[in-house]
Amino acid sequence: MMKKIVDNYDKNLIGNLPRAVFQGRIEVVVSENAAKRAVKHLMKSPVLGFDTETRPSFKQGVQHKVALLQVASRDICFLFRLNHMGFPKCLVTLLEDTTITKVGLSWHDDLRSLSKRKQFHAGTFIELQDVAAQIGINDKSLQKLYANLFGEKISKAQRLSNWEIDNLSEAQKQYAATDAWACVRLYEEIERMKKEGYELITTKHEENHTTQG
Repeated sequence: MMKKIVDNYDKNLIGNLPRAVFQGRIEVVVSENAAKRAVKHLMKSPVLGFDTETRPSFKQGVQHKVALLQVASRDICFLFRLNHMGFPKCLVTLLEDTTITKVGLSWHDDLRSLSKRKQFHAGTFIELQDVAAQIGINDKSLQKLYANLFGEKISKAQRLSNWEIDNLSEAQKQYAATDAWACVRLYEEIERMKKEGYELITTKHEENHTTQG
């Protein structure tokens, strides 16, 4: 059965959806040696999802450096705690790689934040918003994109939590991992739809349907 999607998802519908949760393994990385092992594992994956987290600032003029870089494949997510271990060379190697498809949302903002910790030349990165636009979706947020394609809600409850805390809570780990993994799942699903077809419903005039494939 051909999947139906809308060009602009109604955010008011998200609250009633079942919650999306990453079911894979989550590993917190706090040392350079552990980072090397994690990167070696990640470099075997054809597609990786990326995201970052930064401690929120509630004072005007005060900005914090990015604290967490999360990188996920389909079944594992590594949480690199940059505020604990700095920015090891192996992470630069991963970010500069041109052979692996790396997917993120508003990724230029993340790259800019990461470059304040360490200068590097970004390798192959794909902006999820651009990929979604290729099939007629105008949604820009990860939450709306995921709800549109999978009918599930990505919780944002931990977004403004303290990402520099000594030990991340289980809720923080799950939140960070789910965001990175969702990028992989969305990218792969959109690529599948482009090949197998889909039905796009335009919300401005709901009687208008476009079938692709």
